[in-house]
Amino acid sequence: MTRLARIVLPALFALLPLTAAADAVPTDMDPASAARAVKLAEKLRCLVCQNQTILDSNAELAVDLRRQIREQIAAGRTDDEISTYMVNRYGDFVLYQPPVKATTLLLWGGPALLFFAGFFVLIRNLRRRPGAEASLTAEEHEEASRLLAGDNRKPDQ
Repeated sequence: MTRLARIVLPALFALLPLTAAADAVPTDMDPASAARAVKLAEKLRCLVCQNQTILDSNAELAVDLRRQIREQIAAGRTDDEISTYMVNRYGDFVLYQPPVKATTLLLWGGPALLFFAGFFVLIRNLRRRPGAEASLTAEEHEEASRLLAGDNRKPDQ
C-alpha cells in the first residue's frame, strides 16, 4: 500500500460513524405527540418484515409509514382515524393484532384447529396400534422353556 492510502483509509474509517447520524430524523413534535406516534407504530405490522412492528423495522416502507403517522398526528387526526386509514389502505394484515371477524377467523382459530386435528390423529393412531402380543402356542411355549433352560439344540437334532 502506498503511504497516502495508509493515511486516508484510517481517516475514512474514523469518519464512518458520523454518517450513521444522517439516518436520524429530527422531529418537531411535542413529547405527547411523539409518544402517540410510538404507540401507534407499535400496533402496526411492517408489511415487508412481517414479524416486526413498524417501530422496530428499518425497511423503507416502515420508515414511510412512521412518517405518515407523524403527518396525520400533526394534521390533528385521532388514533382511531389513523388506524382506520392504515387498514383501509393496507388491509387488516397491517394491524399487529387484527380483529376477530369472518375474514380473520382462520387466523385466530387456526392454531386451535391444528392442535385438535393433531390430537385426533394421535388418538386414532394409538387405537389402531396392536394390543398385547398374541399368546404362545403350546409348541412355542415348549421351545421358549427349552431355550431358557439353556438347551440350544433344535428339537429336530
